[in-house]
Amino acid sequence: MAAYDAFLLLSFGGPEGPDDVLPFLENVTRGRGVPRERLAEVAGHYQAVGGVSPINGQCRELLKSVAAAFAAGGINLPLYWGNRNWQPFIEDTVRQLKADGAERVIAFVTSAYSSYSACRQYLDDIDRAVAAVPGAPRIDKIRPYFNHPGFIEPFAASAEAALARLPDAAQARARLVFTAHSIPVGMAAASGSRSTGTAVTAAVGGRYAAELGEASRLIAERTGSGAFPCDLVFQSRSGPPSVPWLEPDVTDHLAALAKGTAVDGTPLPQGAPSGVVVVPVGFVSDHMEVVHDLDVAAAQTAASIGLPFARATAPGSTPRFAEMVRELVEERVSGATPQALGPFGPRAYPTSAFAGGAASCPGDCCRYTPGRPSRPA
Repeated sequence: MAAYDAFLLLSFGGPEGPDDVLPFLENVTRGRGVPRERLAEVAGHYQAVGGVSPINGQCRELLKSVAAAFAAGGINLPLYWGNRNWQPFIEDTVRQLKADGAERVIAFVTSAYSSYSACRQYLDDIDRAVAAVPGAPRIDKIRPYFNHPGFIEPFAASAEAALARLPDAAQARARLVFTAHSIPVGMAAASGSRSTGTAVTAAVGGRYAAELGEASRLIAERTGSGAFPCDLVFQSRSGPPSVPWLEPDVTDHLAALAKGTAVDGTPLPQGAPSGVVVVPVGFVSDHMEVVHDLDVAAAQTAASIGLPFARATAPGSTPRFAEMVRELVEERVSGATPQALGPFGPRAYPTSAFAGGAASCPGDCCRYTPGRPSRPA
């Protein structure tokens, strides 16, 4: 099996002070024609919490937890961290890996799903960084893990805890509302690979929405009695109205639930719920899009219509999640049996185009050319 000499945590990045906010947003949206007023609007979300995104602190804590999990499992790898959009930038981290003598690196990305922005773009980030550093190490990216027990189980425990935070009278007929990052419909349709049969072409949302739906199902059946009705909706949309993105939006959905209907007006068989537990299934950690779009915007919507609301926390800070990272590394290092719940099974192992061999993530997988931001700021 593969022998690695370093571990790389690869993430999105975020500002760590008020002066970082606009430069960070400019990095996220560079070359994509996002109006300055939109940047100012999103900057306000960050400035409202001191200009600091939670994501970098969460990455630091995750690295500590992974180090402990590695030590407990007998994995002796130095840990590195690189981001797409803010310090430490991945190219700088690759330079450090090269300087430290690393030759083959295993990379874990803080995104569990298959789509351009969730997976393929990180492979492209790796390729660009490796190409910019002569003599850079080979970097292999760990597979998508949306149905790994270490992702599903802590989410289910968190949903159960959130359910208990609803008023007693609201718990019995509560509804689980799973949320994920909206992406352009075209990007979603391109998720997966047609050449290897992992693309899902028969439904809007493609492989991305199918994986989200499967993760939601796995969590829901492990929450309480497993009988709570549930929905998959989207949040954090960005881009012009002329470009279709995945819907419905979580706030529109909550408003409809209070009336006992879906967003399109279809009556719900169960009627209006007594409360909602919102589960950010599309996210690894409680970063800015969760903190603002759910804890502020969605919570305010629910309060305005009298709908009891509780949010489950994302799993990235749990010991089980760090153990999952170790288990995913062990799949590559020692050939441990891949773990996956449900019928989807484990995905293939993506590798960088600069790996010097056949990539197990095929070239057509999740290929998409965005004309607008691939991930909202």
